[in-house]
Amino acid sequence: MTNINFPFSAIVGQPQLKSALLLCAVDPTLGGVLIRGDKGTAKSTAARALTDILPLIERSAGCAFNCLPGIPCEHCEICNASATVQAAAVPFVTLPLGATEDRVLGTLDLERALRGEKRAFQPGLLAAAHRGILYIDEVNLLPDHLVDVLLDVAAMGINSVQREGLSVMHPARFTLIGTMNLEEGDLRPQLLDRFGLMVEVMAPREKTLRAEVVRRRIAFEADPAAYALAWSRQQDALRLQLIAAQRLLPKVVLDDVLLDLISHLCCEFDVASLRADIVMHKASLALAALEERTRVTPEDVRCAAELVLPHRRRRKPFEQPGLDRERLDELMQQAVRPPELNDEPGTTPESNGAEGVMDNAEQENQQQVFAVASTSTSRQIMVDTPSARSVAGRRSAAPDAPRGRVVRAVPHDNPSSLAVGATLRSAALRDPAEFQVTRSDLHQQIRVGKSANLILFVVDASGSMAAQRRMEVVKGAVMALLTDAYQRRDEVAVISFRGEAAELLLAPTRSIDRAAQGLRDLPTGGRTPLPHALQLALQTLEQANASAPPLLILLSDGKANVALSDGGDPWRETLALAELLVARGVPALVLDTESGYLRLGRAAHLAQALGAECLTLEQLSAESLALTIRGRLKTT
Repeated sequence: MTNINFPFSAIVGQPQLKSALLLCAVDPTLGGVLIRGDKGTAKSTAARALTDILPLIERSAGCAFNCLPGIPCEHCEICNASATVQAAAVPFVTLPLGATEDRVLGTLDLERALRGEKRAFQPGLLAAAHRGILYIDEVNLLPDHLVDVLLDVAAMGINSVQREGLSVMHPARFTLIGTMNLEEGDLRPQLLDRFGLMVEVMAPREKTLRAEVVRRRIAFEADPAAYALAWSRQQDALRLQLIAAQRLLPKVVLDDVLLDLISHLCCEFDVASLRADIVMHKASLALAALEERTRVTPEDVRCAAELVLPHRRRRKPFEQPGLDRERLDELMQQAVRPPELNDEPGTTPESNGAEGVMDNAEQENQQQVFAVASTSTSRQIMVDTPSARSVAGRRSAAPDAPRGRVVRAVPHDNPSSLAVGATLRSAALRDPAEFQVTRSDLHQQIRVGKSANLILFVVDASGSMAAQRRMEVVKGAVMALLTDAYQRRDEVAVISFRGEAAELLLAPTRSIDRAAQGLRDLPTGGRTPLPHALQLALQTLEQANASAPPLLILLSDGKANVALSDGGDPWRETLALAELLVARGVPALVLDTESGYLRLGRAAHLAQALGAECLTLEQLSAESLALTIRGRLKTT
């Protein structure tokens, strides 16, 4: 049964999302679109619906490379045999998060090799997506080894395969569409820049729109074929609009004045990548072509800027993505205003004294409250392992990883990842006259990858630390540590404890923004249920992904005064739980938040029980401090 997509023209609202997808249809060289937003906001629905309104393309029946007619790939047996060219739908290929490199890149055709035929190439998903759309749902969760593959191919437009004795190159130019939820973490900057456009989507807040969304979805699920037929006229109109825009696009003109405006906007928003200027130029042309105009207007440039700049402007960790539209409006007004008016008193940002004072005050308050170090002095969590290096990316090496770069092949009678080339070579060398693969020929692929850490912050928010300035320092310290976790793409969890119990403020996640927001709003006051916090830490680590080596960072003065059981000794319970953490092999760091002239030293005692280093907040405030976790992290 043919799968029927929800009609693109029937999607309620989301004008910017639909506009971005239509622009990619008009000009596939834009590089695709990244769709970010909450769950249930029609991200995937819109992406899949786009294919139904795209103009047909010409291709040969059975061609696995989607060759351009008249320019066949040298490895395509179908097109090189003068196959019949026919009209076909634009390819829409979904890249699963769990796909292997062989499935994505292509590999040796094992079936033909075992039949004794010549060595042949079996195309992968990149070949199937050529001249079409490559769709990745939850693209921010894509494993690093597949991200590396996409970066190489997106840069060159060519897929180069060098494996199993094969040397194959074929075109792989596609529109990349990715959807993601920021709660699961952000994208690598290199891949983020490869998306030409970016759209933030939100569910409608008006009850009438929400009701219409539900009404249309229920009607579609009741009878998809009838619903699609009811919207066929609108779908055909959109398809004809795209065909006309594609034909008109080469005739659209963008004046040099507007090109200067594009470069000016990129500089004003501190965009480093020159790809932004190029994509904004192309998007402006496509916008004009969609509206059947042959000349780009300033409004086209403004609309293009809202799609091209938000994900490319420089931003600090934990700063929310997006674009300052008021600033964009101001720059656009200056561009269209006569030059002699731009120098009038009161029109420059510096002359607006009230706003300047307000901005400075807000910045000082934020720095005073959170005390976040600048990037040049941000503290780093240095993991003392032989393979640890102070570079961005995954923190710990993971040998024998299920995914990653293949480094060698070893004999194995029941391989989980078959090394095809090594297996066939073993069979051929064993008996060249009578080629036959036996179990003794099987080889296992050995891969090496990178593993992120799970950093569990356990933060004391009790009354013993409730002094405002003291808590500001603690929050600032954790924010500095989160900066390092952000750069290394670690998973983060946050436990706070105060009053009578501990609370999992943030379950393990790659969304460092959520962790930072939770800490900003962290309330203080009450007693110190430290054993509750360590017990919850143990439970959290047990439920977490075992592939992420854990790291415990405890911020407390150690003055436990709430026991787990009635009549129990809170301090003895704390030390007992510390022994359980040591038995589990969890490396830890204790940050002693105790202040005053007379100190009990409970945090240092607890650090000794944990086998951890203990640092005071005075030490943590030093600008050049590097926090060192002693011991090795397990990578299995």
